[in-house]
Amino acid sequence: MSRSTQRLAERPVQRSAQRPVRGSAQRSARTGGRVAPLFGLPAAAIVALLLYLPFVWTTYVSFTDFNGLGRPVWSGLTNYKAMFSDPDLVGALTNTLLWVVGMVTLPVVLGLLIAVLTYGHRWGTWLRLPFLLPYAISGVAVGVIWGFVLQPDGALGQVLGFLGLPGAHTGWLQAGPGNTLMMIVATSWQAAGVNALLFVIGLQSIPAEPLEAARLDGAEGFKLFLHQLWPQLRPITTVVVGLSIVGSLKTFDVVWVMTQGGPGTSSETLALSMYKETFVLNDYGQGAAIALFLSLVTFAASVLYLRYQLADGDSR
Repeated sequence: MSRSTQRLAERPVQRSAQRPVRGSAQRSARTGGRVAPLFGLPAAAIVALLLYLPFVWTTYVSFTDFNGLGRPVWSGLTNYKAMFSDPDLVGALTNTLLWVVGMVTLPVVLGLLIAVLTYGHRWGTWLRLPFLLPYAISGVAVGVIWGFVLQPDGALGQVLGFLGLPGAHTGWLQAGPGNTLMMIVATSWQAAGVNALLFVIGLQSIPAEPLEAARLDGAEGFKLFLHQLWPQLRPITTVVVGLSIVGSLKTFDVVWVMTQGGPGTSSETLALSMYKETFVLNDYGQGAAIALFLSLVTFAASVLYLRYQLADGDSR
């Protein structure tokens, strides 16, 4: 038998041997495509159990009269009408907005200043360490420390009295809005370090060539920062400011430890009002209404801020 005849005789056998392999691979691919989504079901169930179902339940409770016992009684918009007509809730909203403004400015500016002044320095890591350490402690610990510092006969008053300076017996936390401003200072002490770390990461991502070219053109100091560093820090600034907005809207622990919203309700925030209505006054319907309103405010603020940043970035 010639070689060509032998090849023709073998070719059908090879094709018939390949067909079952292809069919098996196709069936395996189809089976894998149907089975693959099943691996995501446990994660989806956990998210639904811990996030979506509580949100749906809170939304329902906000339209009811419920004290945590028995069954909720449907009351419609009563809780929302009471919330927007309550002057204490209006004050809590004002304090929350004050927190937003304070946390977007003070710790962000301090973090940027620390990052720029220590970046490229030989001992930059060690110079940033004292500012970063407070972030390792909890908000409750920050409240305890600064509560001791700011009480009338606390550490700050004693230092001022020893130096003969005014304010030795000032009640820093005894009246609003000064008490809110002092708590913003305390929280900024904790947040400035991590903001500085984020800005350092942004500085490390800036290419060296444009900076060297700017220095050759005579740009130094503030001029170099304004025209070269600051524009290229825009992405990380968006992250830092966005985190500051969300964190300030849900401020609770520092305020609760330092003043518990007082004196009276002069330093209450929306998160603190939600806690008091729910767990102190046992008005779960009113607390759920405040919680839902706070969630919507946080979501709206985040979306509007990100849309503004993205639109501004596209225009450039």
